Amino acid sequence: MLAAEQATINRDVEATALKTAIAILDKWECTPDQAWAILGMKKSSYYKNRDNTATARMTHDQLERVSYILNIHAALRVIFDNPDNVSGFMRMKNHNPYFNGASPLDIIASGNFGALYETYRRIDALRGAGL
Repeated sequence: MLAAEQATINRDVEATALKTAIAILDKWECTPDQAWAILGMKKSSYYKNRDNTATARMTHDQLERVSYILNIHAALRVIFDNPDNVSGFMRMKNHNPYFNGASPLDIIASGNFGALYETYRRIDALRGAGL
């Protein structure tokens, strides 16, 4: 495969992943402020990329954030049969030690990469993956 073809495929995959992540954030009922913090984007970049994911250029950090969003959603789909729980879990107050009464969405909306990673780990553990 030629390098140009591979670059086009990578951009297509990147655009699809971002579009899917934005759709998931919408299902979680994120505010725009929360969404751009979770994605690690500036406000202007978020709106530009949201409106046209095909032209989005993301950093490695942002791609990892998108990956965690997709993986959190996948784990929630394994844990819950009910679509309302899949979408609503991230807004529910959680009294487990890491969350201490905050919702997972509150935690990841800090924009801190470590919080996104730790939230993913704890949700993934609920499906039996272990901590």
